[in-house]
Amino acid sequence: MERARRVLRNLRVPYREIDIEADEEAAAKVKGWTGFYSVPTIVVAEGESLDPALPISPLPEGASPREVDRGGMITEPRADQLVSFLRRHGFPVG
Repeated sequence: MERARRVLRNLRVPYREIDIEADEEAAAKVKGWTGFYSVPTIVVAEGESLDPALPISPLPEGASPREVDRGGMITEPRADQLVSFLRRHGFPVG
């Protein structure tokens, strides 16, 4: 989690953090998308929506979502993967 926060702050990318331990709806969405309670799961959404603005690519059943860019979301990315993901979605990351 801290790695993603640091990347987002350093690049001045606005974000909203949701604690899935405190938000049952968000927890259910993450579990549905990833098969796990994987954090951070970073979603490019519109407005206040929790849902990805773009379709997400499916994972093979039982596969780990870790470090997989799935189109509208990425789960547990390395710093370089997060930067590439943000760039692909049009965020000004240099």
